[in-house]
Amino acid sequence: MNQAMDLTCINTIRTLSMDGVQAANSGHPGTPMSMAPVAYTLWQEFLRFDPEHAQWFNRDRFVLSIGHASMLLYSLLHLANVRDADGKQPSISLDDIRGFRQLESRCAGHPEYELAPGIEMTTGPLGQGVATSIGMAMAGRWLAARFNRPDLQLFDYDVYALCGDGDMMEGISSEAASLAGHLKLSNLCWIYDQNQITIEGRTNLTFSEDVSARFSAYGWDVEEVSDANDLKALSGAFSRFREGTGRPLLIVVNSRIGFGAPNKEDTSSAHGEPLGEEEIRATKRGYGWPEDATFLVPEGVREHFQNHLGKRGRELFSAWQTTFARYQAAYPDLAEELKTMENRQLPAGWDQDFPVFPPDPKGMAGRVASGKVLNTLAQNIPWLFGGSADLSPSTKTRLTFEGAGDFQNGSYLGRNFHFGIREHAMGAILNGLSLCKVRPFGSGFLIFSDYARPAIRLSALMELPTIHVFTHDSIGVGEDGPTHQPVEQLASLRAVPGLIVLRPADANEVVEAWRMILELRSEPVALILSRQNLPTLDRNRYRPASDLKKGGYVLADSEKGEPEVLLLATGSSVSLAVEAFERLSTEGVRARVVSLPSWELFEQQSAAYRDQVLPPAVTARVAIEEGVTMGWEKYVGSKGKILGMNSFGASAPANDLMKKFGFTVDHLITAVREQLIDVK
Repeated sequence: MNQAMDLTCINTIRTLSMDGVQAANSGHPGTPMSMAPVAYTLWQEFLRFDPEHAQWFNRDRFVLSIGHASMLLYSLLHLANVRDADGKQPSISLDDIRGFRQLESRCAGHPEYELAPGIEMTTGPLGQGVATSIGMAMAGRWLAARFNRPDLQLFDYDVYALCGDGDMMEGISSEAASLAGHLKLSNLCWIYDQNQITIEGRTNLTFSEDVSARFSAYGWDVEEVSDANDLKALSGAFSRFREGTGRPLLIVVNSRIGFGAPNKEDTSSAHGEPLGEEEIRATKRGYGWPEDATFLVPEGVREHFQNHLGKRGRELFSAWQTTFARYQAAYPDLAEELKTMENRQLPAGWDQDFPVFPPDPKGMAGRVASGKVLNTLAQNIPWLFGGSADLSPSTKTRLTFEGAGDFQNGSYLGRNFHFGIREHAMGAILNGLSLCKVRPFGSGFLIFSDYARPAIRLSALMELPTIHVFTHDSIGVGEDGPTHQPVEQLASLRAVPGLIVLRPADANEVVEAWRMILELRSEPVALILSRQNLPTLDRNRYRPASDLKKGGYVLADSEKGEPEVLLLATGSSVSLAVEAFERLSTEGVRARVVSLPSWELFEQQSAAYRDQVLPPAVTARVAIEEGVTMGWEKYVGSKGKILGMNSFGASAPANDLMKKFGFTVDHLITAVREQLIDVK
């Protein structure tokens, strides 16, 4: 390597980062300045990445978990000349960098997935990046087990995540690292920037543990680099990883945040605010840089990147294409499967053999019906897999067909994933798996969706079709009591933009829910299922469950003209509404039952359809759902009534709880009669 040019490239990354933050008058310059040598060494010498084909399936993944250091990534993408998918323009132009943190700029304050090629995921909330990187590494192991053949190897990519002290403090990093060590994911490398600075000051205010010992206990190998500017030591650490240790590797790099800033190096002020014009000039003088030049890319820097990263990436991509052409000829079915998966499409016959459940007043639990459907689907879609946070016997998400197997060290082809009691990490790992184009699901009790919420939010922000299966969805949990009875969770999930929440009413709605879910390509789903049995409705008498795809539909309607009262319900409450409908019909009341399993899907329908289901002229309305009433106002209006929860639950048998909190047919009918009186 040319040491002088190496230093010029590193200082270009530093100064672009300083200038971008200063121009925005907002951002985090210190970490890009200190970690530029680390990122440069990795990208120039080791990363298997083709700037002209940034979505190449077998590329190494680089995750900037310390998303606040986004200018480090943007500078790399610009200097490496990473291109858009069509090759016509750069992923990140110099004008994009000049517009850092401005409206419509690709250089957002924190990296955002799909804003620009080369950004592997949205990061910013600390801990999410490193945890998601484990999903990427797990996907790599599964893809290799599924598609590689002794004579033709398609998948051997590695995953690198650059993290910091904040990542190490967040609990999700511990959850995720523990699982990665257990699985011996030797294709995973975390690079830990141990600069010992946070916003409030030095980390010894709150953080004094031995991180190296902690990761050794997790089953990781640990390499330490005493100086972030020691390129030889950095190369040695990355070489050790590439040689393989049989375990994930943590590289601990000691750095000085804001490196080179004469007054702000190694201070918290270098972390989260611009350096200031005078400090930048002084820093550039120290680098031997023209102090008044801004956004300078010296001659030869881009060419140097092209001669190393660019050349290596082109050769690797070309070789992979040649291998894939041979693979396609030798294994055409597997090659077609891979292309279908990569394009987020579904294989032919994916929905064959779906179960159809006959009418049954005793019915079955939503979770049980879901397990039956899931096992059918997974046999038809080889890349559909997942697991639970140690709850699959309860959530019914275990794949039980022959050959399903368990994903473990030494058997990475297994399709039952065991996340342990780590809901937050599970959510992030699902995102990492989905980013690698497989179709993952994770499951747990609805009450514990709170633990996974930050990762669920990111799945919506990145528009990933992750599947979150939540069972035990109401006070119907019963004797476990209010600690395990979800009350506010449905409302909180519905509040996440872009997340589709589905609460099916019976076994056949569960079937249709899964059918709809698998057809999604960019929306995450929370599938909400009951613990208790729900009657399987007679679809010859009531509307077919296939209407679930519209989010809401008329399930039962008066035969004597336009309805005078509407009964709105989801999930386990629908059967109560149907029973009330039958009794009211015998009394001559013209009622309509609306099953509303997904508010999000319903709102996507035309206004004409929504008005057809919920006629504006009918103001007598009663909604019933075993959760907080928040949000139902827009469907019942100012004159309607909502039967829901206004408190936490209690510990008692489920039937007793339903009576105590008013989820009975008699209570519903009373509310209907009151509505009819009020309207008249």
